[in-house]
Amino acid sequence: MKFFVAIAFILILASLGSALVFLMRDKGKSNRTVQALALRVGFSIALFIFILIANYLGWIQPTGLR
Repeated sequence: MKFFVAIAFILILASLGSALVFLMRDKGKSNRTVQALALRVGFSIALFIFILIANYLGWIQPTGLR
């Protein structure tokens, strides 16, 4: 479970980094930056939904605040 979440965070950060590169290189002449940011939002939503489903199915347990 931790491995999947770590991979998802890496994908989110990679998408954010590629959006920055596209922003600097294209100077607003293409829509690659928007596509990269949309992909980042998609990864974030997918990760959130996966965590909700994993909690519902009992794959992860909340630990609470200590």
